[in-house]
Amino acid sequence: MSNEIVRHNSIPGLASAIGPYSTCVENNGLIFISGQIGISPATASLVSDNVGDQTIQILENISTIFSHLRVSALNTLKTTIFLTEMSYFKEVNTLYAEFFEGCFPARSTVAVSELPLGAKIEIEFVISAG
Repeated sequence: MSNEIVRHNSIPGLASAIGPYSTCVENNGLIFISGQIGISPATASLVSDNVGDQTIQILENISTIFSHLRVSALNTLKTTIFLTEMSYFKEVNTLYAEFFEGCFPARSTVAVSELPLGAKIEIEFVISAG
């Protein structure tokens, strides 16, 4: 059984990956998208220190990935949100709800002590290929 791997540098409009991982891996009709932090493609650094700005950038970046894969938010089966402070939960929920427009996937949200580059939020996605 082989996996189809998509690397960041093969998706126009995304900053390069910050580590040795693939943007996403497709296997058996499922696409696993690596955790995304709020990196601006223009600067290759965090968009700001604000959790709301980072969340919006993540959702913009995931939209770029979805477009490349020719899927939409409706293909999302499950997300996992990692927050460095649970006090961000309400603000993130508001932005997340706007992105999914009432068609919400299964989700877990967990608090973590630290994220790459000092990010305040990271979101990973599992989507159906079609």
